[in-house]
Amino acid sequence: MTIAIGVIEWLQISLEAAVATNKTPIKIELTSDEREILEQVARSFSVAYRDVVRARAILSLAKGMSVSAVGRQVGMARRIVCKWANRFIRKRLRGLDDAPRSGRPPRFSPNRRDAPGEARV
Repeated sequence: MTIAIGVIEWLQISLEAAVATNKTPIKIELTSDEREILEQVARSFSVAYRDVVRARAILSLAKGMSVSAVGRQVGMARRIVCKWANRFIRKRLRGLDDAPRSGRPPRFSPNRRDAPGEARV
């Protein structure tokens, strides 16, 4: 009889542990400035879509949503939601920018302004 009670207690503890692991381990606390900036980006129509999605994901995680729910809401895989959340935790708002890419630098810079009539080489 005591073995059965011990097994039942073990099952309850295991079930509680399984339910606890279903919660997101990512805890994001936003400052008022960060929240304001992220909300502006999330509502923006002139910002790149990737930035809007990242801002929405961080705001949803800050509200306490699970990683899976956030992924479904913004259309990202759980792995990608975790990637951006961890980068945000480490670098805050700067972490949401794209990392520099390797490879040859661009030949024609969009910031370069040639005088009228000059050829670009």
